[in-house]
Amino acid sequence: MKAAAFDVEQIAPVPRISVQAFCESPDVAQTINDAIADRRMEKAHVKVHMGGLAAAIEAYRTAPTPNVIVIETALGRDELIANLESLAEFCDAGTKVVVLGRMNDILLYRDLMARGVSEYLVAPFAVLDFIRTISGLYTHTGGDPLGKIIAVVGAKGGVGASTIAHNVAWSIARDLEIQTVIVDMDLGFGTAGLDFNQDPPQGIAEAVFAPDRVDANLVDRLLSKCSEKLSILAAPATLDRVYDFSDTAFDSLIDILRASTPFVVLDIPHMWTAWTKRLLIGADEIVIVGTPDLANLRNIKSILDTVRGSRLHDAKPRLILNLVGVPKRPEITMSDFAKAVDLDPVLAITFEPKLFGTAANNGQMIAEVDAASKTAEMFSELARIVAGRSEIRKAKRNILEPFMQKLGRKKAS
Repeated sequence: MKAAAFDVEQIAPVPRISVQAFCESPDVAQTINDAIADRRMEKAHVKVHMGGLAAAIEAYRTAPTPNVIVIETALGRDELIANLESLAEFCDAGTKVVVLGRMNDILLYRDLMARGVSEYLVAPFAVLDFIRTISGLYTHTGGDPLGKIIAVVGAKGGVGASTIAHNVAWSIARDLEIQTVIVDMDLGFGTAGLDFNQDPPQGIAEAVFAPDRVDANLVDRLLSKCSEKLSILAAPATLDRVYDFSDTAFDSLIDILRASTPFVVLDIPHMWTAWTKRLLIGADEIVIVGTPDLANLRNIKSILDTVRGSRLHDAKPRLILNLVGVPKRPEITMSDFAKAVDLDPVLAITFEPKLFGTAANNGQMIAEVDAASKTAEMFSELARIVAGRSEIRKAKRNILEPFMQKLGRKKAS
């Protein structure tokens, strides 16, 4: 199994299945227990037992088998195959078997596959190796594309998170030429329609308020086309009803979008509810936007502390500092900000009221107003980073040098 690469590899969430693991060693049992806590395993119902293959055979003599049986064994080839054949006598149709062994032997692997074993994983292995293996049982090559969920959230209201979400999604669709959907999660005050100069009659409200009707055809009808590669699922932006939702209210919608669209950008409003927390933790990429002041620093640290505890096997969130260099406003320096939150900003976007104001009033993206601007270049680079198509280049810090030098000269004078 190849090593996990957070920036390029995606592992599909495991579906709602039952998994029972029979382990021989405490280390393997602990690895599986750690995997159970991962966000990708949230829907699966997993139980870990000790006793290995012998315990599994005894357990299923009188009990139905789950969707997946995981067996750890140190048996030799002949004894292992004999015991697996005994287990097969009690397996229900459709049950998949994953063997965790100690021998890295291609001949053994072929023998196991020929006898109906679904996968063979050589121990010791990492948490992500186990999750990838279980996920791979239900993710078939040539099947529906696996969409990448990118959640963008502001540390405070008014920090420009929606603007950044929309520009990044637009850049993914234009620069990478990949189908992308923006989901405006701010049902009461969302601006996706305004930013793209559209007024769609339907949008996300029709999906979330009729969960029984949500399917791929309905979602496709609700999408509003912005370009050949970009669509939006717009918010109603009306206050004729209250938008209180359960934590799982958007699960079906996200699953459908993930199965049909390569990139899904969630524009998450600045609020802390069960459903916003769930969307953040469940995303493949998190982008947090803030400004260089004390309140944003505190809020960003709180968000990071919360999501880090639930995403131990994921990449770090991406931090964007926006509205940097507002005249006469005291600011926390980038180095001090990064040290306080223990995360380096990916980009710092300077205060350019004319450029952003023109784009907002015209319903355009930054690159449509001024394609040669440094800000447009930043959005293009950020799009590649969150899409997993580019490494973060340290040289990009040089984009800030003219501004920082100018700011230093002002302070000196």
